[in-house]
Amino acid sequence: MKSKKNLTRFTYETAAFEGWRLCISRAGTTFTRYFPDKKFGGGKKSLAAAEKTLEEVKELLDGSKRVDGKLSATTIRKAEKLLADAV
Repeated sequence: MKSKKNLTRFTYETAAFEGWRLCISRAGTTFTRYFPDKKFGGGKKSLAAAEKTLEEVKELLDGSKRVDGKLSATTIRKAEKLLADAV
């Protein structure tokens, strides 16, 4: 499996973690979440969960209002909650 925009595949022979990392930045704020293969039941399922979460976060961030060019605290909290609740 190949990495995609905002999604990076991590596969290490010597490390315990294998899975996908979602990383997206908007207006000076970066959001990151890891989707391990073990938790989601394999590479394809963890990728599907990461892609679904990425779309939800993009929708929220692109439709949000900015305060002095930055994301509002409410928007940041909503995005962090979306990432934390991702299944």
